This record gives sequence, C-alpha cells and structure tokens, in this order.
Amino acid sequence: MRSSINIPNFGDFADARAVATVAVAAEQAGWDALFVWDHLTHDQRTAPFGDPWMLLTAAALATSRIRLGTMVTPVARRRPQQLARQVATLDVLSGGRVTLGVGLGDRDDFSSFGEPTDQRVLAEHLDEGLELLEQYWTGEPVTFRGRHYQAENVALRPAPVQRPHPPIWVAGFWPRRPPMRRAARFDGAIPLFTSASHGDAPPAHEVRDLVAYVREQREALPDGQGGRPFEIVVGGVSPTDRDQAADLLGPLAEAGATWWDERQRMDGDDLDRLSPVLTRIEQGPPSF
Repeated sequence: MRSSINIPNFGDFADARAVATVAVAAEQAGWDALFVWDHLTHDQRTAPFGDPWMLLTAAALATSRIRLGTMVTPVARRRPQQLARQVATLDVLSGGRVTLGVGLGDRDDFSSFGEPTDQRVLAEHLDEGLELLEQYWTGEPVTFRGRHYQAENVALRPAPVQRPHPPIWVAGFWPRRPPMRRAARFDGAIPLFTSASHGDAPPAHEVRDLVAYVREQREALPDGQGGRPFEIVVGGVSPTDRDQAADLLGPLAEAGATWWDERQRMDGDDLDRLSPVLTRIEQGPPSF
C-alpha cells in the first residue's frame, strides 16, 4: 500500500511556497504522493484560496520523486482544453509525475457563481470532458462534437510524458454505483463513504464490496482494458504506532485498497494549517 499526503488549497496552503515546503518534506520522509484540493470556495470560508495547478507547479519544481495531483478536480467547472493543457504542462515539467483526480465537485463551487448544479448535467460534462482529455493528450488533431463541448481539428501540444496519458482517478460516494462504474473505465477510484467522514478510515467490509464491484465492471470492459493497473484510494488519520497502523490499515489492504491518503479531520483546527501537517509528514507514512 502506497501513501500520500492530502491538503486543501486554502488557508496556509493557498501559498505556493508552503505547498512546496510540504512536498519537499513529504519526499524526504518517504511519502509517495501529494494531493491538493481544487476548490474556489468551501463552506463559506473567508480564508485565501490558491489555484491548485500553480500550487502543484511549485511542488514539482521543488521535488524529483513524489507524484503530484488534485483530489479532486471538478471537470465540469473547467474547460477541457484548458485542463488538458494544464495537466500536460505539469506532467512535462515534473517528468511524468501527475495523477488527475476528478469528480462532480461541491455544489458551492457552482452555485456561488451562478453555474448549473444539476447532478445529471454535471455528470454529462464530466463524461464528455474525460473523453476529450484522453483525445487531447494524444497530441494529435481532435475533432469532437458532443452535447456540451466541441473541437474542430485542434492539436494540443506538447502531449503529456506519461502514455497513453496521466492516470485518472475518479471520486464518488459509495455505495452509489454510477461514479464507480465511471472509475472502472479509467485508472483508479477515490471512494468517499457515507459511513466515514473526512479523516476517518472506512470500514473494511465496505471497501471489499466496492473492490468486488469495480472488478466486475472492469472485467466487462472491451479489448482487455480491464487488465490495466487500477488503484483504490482510501484515507483518514493514521496512527504512527506500527501495531496500531497494522490494525487500521491491514484490513483495508487485505480488502483491496492500494493507496492510503493521509487527511486531516474536516472538523478540526488543523485542516488548513502548515505546522501540524508538517509534523505528521515528518513522522513518516504509516508502516505495518
């Protein structure tokens, strides 16, 4: 099981220099990835917010090993051509270390700016956007006529370093099936659980059920696509004691989780503060 650090893009982490500090500390302490939220607003916070791609650029310039990405980007809030270019640029800069987490996004990030919030419409944008991203990342001319997006013989270059494209991980609440069916078509799933709040690990039996469902969906994919590597990302606050970490993470790994994403509690005071996050990073990833 690999391990990542998860931070919001507001508060102390709106500063790209702070995110670069987090990335360097994580790389030195043996973590495998750093993931940054992608929000414009959140729960009516008055804190400063940083653009995640600018934050990750600073992290990429300061590191050489760890993976970098968003968790998660609401594709419906971004034009696919802009997002394709941002991800490809960061992938080239980082030497092929980008993972793109995607999802529908939070209602506030749409409603606060007069954008549509209908979940079905957002899902349509997400699916069309993902289809376009895959085409744009080939670097070849793209012509596309969808319900929401169009492209006319346009090539976006340079293409990403990673081929056929940077890994795409799809988020969604389990046990809702549609987000996990979508995830099965790509490279990973970031399930959120109604039984576990942000910062709390999910029950192992729910992870096992999700893994079985995703595996079933992938086996039905055409042309052997389901044989590609696939990640299951779960997260929360982990103990630093080895035995306690084994008790928490061991059953999750046995259930099929492949990544542990270290997150601060949503209702705590440390969510967007640099100092406590650095303290946890320096203690190293959970070992069991």
